[in-house]
Amino acid sequence: MNSFEQKKEAFGRLLTIMDELREQCPWDKKQTLESLRNLTIEETYELADAILNNDLEEIKEETGDIMLHMVFYAKIAEEKGAFDIADALHAICEKLINRHPHIYGDVNVEDEEEVKRNWEQLKMKEGKKSVLSGVPNSLPAMVKAYRMQDKTAQVGFEWENADQVWEKVEEEMQEFKEVANGNDQDKIEEEFGDILFSLINYARFKNIDPETALEKINRKFKYRFQYIEENAAKSLEEMTLEEMDLLWNEAKNGKS
Repeated sequence: MNSFEQKKEAFGRLLTIMDELREQCPWDKKQTLESLRNLTIEETYELADAILNNDLEEIKEETGDIMLHMVFYAKIAEEKGAFDIADALHAICEKLINRHPHIYGDVNVEDEEEVKRNWEQLKMKEGKKSVLSGVPNSLPAMVKAYRMQDKTAQVGFEWENADQVWEKVEEEMQEFKEVANGNDQDKIEEEFGDILFSLINYARFKNIDPETALEKINRKFKYRFQYIEENAAKSLEEMTLEEMDLLWNEAKNGKS
């Protein structure tokens, strides 16, 4: 592994290359904060894929790609006279120090949960108007639900145990059944959303990341369906559901 000095040298090298590209490369010179946004989102999802694949080499590459984007944003901001990379890094350092009084102060904590509660309380003292203000509006809905539930739990808005949460899931499922065959599509959608929200809450109580759990099932489904496509003796349109199901079970009992 590289020494601390080598890590600083590598970061400095990236800053130098960023300066050179911004001055000399037509594509890099053209980029704006807005034009980089979607590219950054794409890179973040690529990192997420690499993590699920447990591909450390790919994680290394995607970490570098995202680091480049962060340096790029800071470079553009520096050109605007707003801030530079040093300002951004000092700001996060100060935030980390202020929000870890159990490390940099005289506060004692018992466990991870107490650290999280203190974190939310410190954010409110810093001027945050809501414990939910740090949850981005553009987060995927499932991730957003999980984060909102986790944050409000830190200030006591929480069920006592998982059994209570499961009772809520069953209650929401019953309410959905009562409207599912009706004509009020808005109500059907609302009740279905309530089921999902409650299930996400139950997953949180069981230490399950619902987004990761669903993505793993997505991948399993993709593998099994593609197995059907690759091993079908005729076109899928000509196959019966029973014939496709036989191949599905082959995939299920094989590599999947």
